[in-house]
Amino acid sequence: MEKGLEQAKILIEALPYIQRFRGKTLVVKLGGKIFENQELLSDCARDLLLLKAVGMEPVVVHGGGPQVDRMLDRLGIEAKKVDGLRVTDAATMEVVEMVLGGQLNRELVMRINLVGGKAVGLSGKDTMMMIAAPVEDGKLGAVGEITKVECGLITELLASGVIPVIAPIGVDEEGKIYNINADMAAGALAAALHAEKLILLTDVEGVKDKQGSLVGSLHAGEANRLIKQGAISGGMIPKVKCCLEALRAGVGKAHILDGRVSHTILLEIFTDKGSGTEIYL
Repeated sequence: MEKGLEQAKILIEALPYIQRFRGKTLVVKLGGKIFENQELLSDCARDLLLLKAVGMEPVVVHGGGPQVDRMLDRLGIEAKKVDGLRVTDAATMEVVEMVLGGQLNRELVMRINLVGGKAVGLSGKDTMMMIAAPVEDGKLGAVGEITKVECGLITELLASGVIPVIAPIGVDEEGKIYNINADMAAGALAAALHAEKLILLTDVEGVKDKQGSLVGSLHAGEANRLIKQGAISGGMIPKVKCCLEALRAGVGKAHILDGRVSHTILLEIFTDKGSGTEIYL
């Protein structure tokens, strides 16, 4: 009986959040490392299905850096990076398409479908969804940034009860393919869809202050201050900046969560305590 009451309390705690976010779009970005843990990947698929089942509209973007690195190594292609961005020549772009648009995209779609959801795999090439242009004047090869997002197909899929799963591969108006940073792709999609939330799953707890303590809630102004102080550094800087850009474009809130924790998305959305770091204007 006690266990049953505890479960009932959890459901009651979730109720106002279900009511508040019903019908709202949530863009969730999964890092490549989550694909390394099959149990975590299945838990994440269940989380996405639950969001859909209670009336929310999840849209998923995934990365796959570790898997691309392994495939490049297997094929004897040198992996080069500049400031965290992959230098993408023609051979590397082929591998990126194969791993992101093929292997990982299909795996995540299968996981969602296996737990009872309806998912469809896409990339930014489909219906010219993500129009891109080269970064750094093309010095990084086929590394792009999104200049335009066409949301028509995503909107139709959501209305049909489908969870879109999107590989971050863009295309320009001449048909050239670009490798897009998955965080940036998720942020651009969240902005274009007027999403309620942008959720980035990563391999750290969230944003930390100078003392190394997790910051549960972070105002945009404070985030900029922590960047200037050096408390936010390294790979966390582009993630936080991506969140800030999405917020300025009209996204309700951004969240950086620990993807190594099972059901971290549910803990953030449906509990008072939350999980990871929320960023707001």
